Order: sequence, then C-alpha cells, then structure tokens
Amino acid sequence: MGFSFQCQANCSQTKARAGLFHTPHGSVETPRFMPVGTLGTVKGITPRQLQDAGSQMILANTYHLHLQPGEAIVEGAGGLHRFMAWDGPILTDSGGFQVFSLSELRKITDTGVTFRSPRDGSIIEMTPERSIHIQNALGADVIMAFDECPPADAKREEVAIATERTYRWLQRCIKAHQRPQEQALFGIVQGGIYPDLRSTAARLLVDLDLPGYAIGGVSVGEKPELIHHIVKITAPLLPAEKPRYLMGVGTYREMVEAIASGIDLFDCVIPTRLGRHGAALVRGERWNLKNAQFREDFQPLDSTCPCYTCQNFSRAYLNHMVRSREMLGYILLSLHNITELIRFTQNIREAIMSDRFVAECDRWLNSAIN
Repeated sequence: MGFSFQCQANCSQTKARAGLFHTPHGSVETPRFMPVGTLGTVKGITPRQLQDAGSQMILANTYHLHLQPGEAIVEGAGGLHRFMAWDGPILTDSGGFQVFSLSELRKITDTGVTFRSPRDGSIIEMTPERSIHIQNALGADVIMAFDECPPADAKREEVAIATERTYRWLQRCIKAHQRPQEQALFGIVQGGIYPDLRSTAARLLVDLDLPGYAIGGVSVGEKPELIHHIVKITAPLLPAEKPRYLMGVGTYREMVEAIASGIDLFDCVIPTRLGRHGAALVRGERWNLKNAQFREDFQPLDSTCPCYTCQNFSRAYLNHMVRSREMLGYILLSLHNITELIRFTQNIREAIMSDRFVAECDRWLNSAIN
C-alpha cells in the first residue's frame, strides 16, 4: 500500500472533514490525535497499551534519536517499527524545532544549523540533507522536511527570512529523499503571524505537489486565539486531496477549532506530560489528582472511558498513587489521557460523518465559526 488520502465526509457548516489517510503500515482515520514518542517510546506506555488506547499513528523525533541511540542502530534493528515494536504508521519530526530551541547552542546559515550537543558537547551540523538521511534510515512512514521555526516574538523581517529559507531547504529535502515510495515527505508551512507570508509559503509548497502538508510555528508561544486565526487562514490554502497536519497542538479547544478549519492530524506531549504531573483530562476538563477532594472518591475517573485506568482504578487510588509519587500513578494517568484525546477526536470524526459536528462541539466553536 502506498500513500493516499480519501475524504469521506464534510461538515455542512464548517470546513471540518472526516477521512482516511492510507500508509504502508495501515490507515489512519481522521481527524486524529497522535501520541508523541520522542525517543521511540511514548513515555511510560507500552505499544500494546497504545493500541488498546486507540492509537493509529504515533510520532518519534529525528533529533533525539540521532543523539541516542543513533540512526545506524535503529536501521540495523530493522527500522523504527521493529526497533520499538510498533506495527502501525509512524511520523518522524525533522528535528528542526528541537534544534532551533537551542538558541544559545546553535548557529543558523543557509547551509543548515550547527549546534553543540546537549549530551556530550560535540559539534553537530544538521542540514536538510542530513535530516532526510537520518529519517530515511529510521524508516518512518511520514517524514518531515527540515524547517526553520522562528519564535513567536520574532520580527517580521526575521520571519520572512526563515520562511524563505524553509522553502529552499524543502527543495533540498526533496532532492535528498531516497525512499519516496515507502516514506511520504510532508512540507511545513511557516510564516509566523503574518497572513501574507503564510499565503505565499502555502502557494509555493502546494506547487511542489507533496504527499501531505503541515502547518508549523503555531505552538511556540502565541495566544490561542492567534493560533486559531493563523490556522483558519492557512488550512484552506492546502490541497483538499492531501492530509493536513497541525504540529504541536493537542488541547480540546485548539483541536476543535483547527478541525473546523479543515485540519486532519494533531500531535502533542500534553497527555503524558500532564500524567507525569498528576493531572487527568476528563471530558474537556483538567483535574489535579493531588487534590484532597479525591482522597475518598471511589468512582473511576470517567465511567464512560474504556481505558484500563478507568475500568480498574478509582480516583481515590490515583490520588494515593500521585501523593505517594508512585510510578504506577503517572503511568495510569498518562494512559487515560492518551485514550481521552484519541476518543475525543474519534468522536468528532463520527460527528462529522453524520453532520453533527457543530452541534456536538458547540461549547468549543464560538470563535471558530464566527
């Protein structure tokens, strides 16, 4: 099986859509939340648990896997799927965001980025060609172009330079890509908060006829309403017959508003990060399980949730685990949170299929449809 995107239903009142993204390792029902497994593992969660939680596609990170254990070891193991025992689709980030977050440790030129490894202090040069070479070796189904991700407070001139450089780097990524039949290369639309830069970037990327497109640089410090505005004007510029991926976004409202604009795929570290801090996502709310109100609460987190946590443990037990700083508590909360966000997007998909999206998501949609 190669790569294709099939739109199955459209919302009659918004640009929301439900579809199927076909990859060599299986199909992904969209819209869909994708758990993040930076180092080839979703923190604290086994591949079987991910499958039980409804995960269809997960992420790993090029930068981190390059530093440890190195792409040669992953390739020697038979590729990332076999190395981490995950049979479903995988997406690898290019490493651009992580490299550019090392503001005091890196130097950017048109050639690429030179940075000092935070692990051992060695000097590493990451170019578009090297990012693609690493991702080809890792073997993920979807690989991302190496891009420059300017911070939210960057001046327009800086954003314009980064956006133009991202396009030139994408052209180099396309030339360097050695496995186009097995790995779909997605381009990333940059442009900061400037609609004209976003529009130009999207037009240039669409002309390259890539297998899919991502919107980047929208979760780097902007206010949520600004993120929504950027996505609302950018998503419709991307081809309807290709998957659209919003990078680094995973809150309830942000996903609903993005889906209303036509986005298909999301990723975020929120579910496991919250779990490791003793917090749970429950029906649109965030609960701190350390709170005293849960000490004698013997109900499950969510009686409607099918996850292992909700089917077997009470809020009181989770409160006890978190207060005792037991690893199991953080694992159980992470597992629930992943299940919650996947169920959330799956329920939205079902609502789109029956044209009930606006009615089902009314609490989140006030700004999205105005």
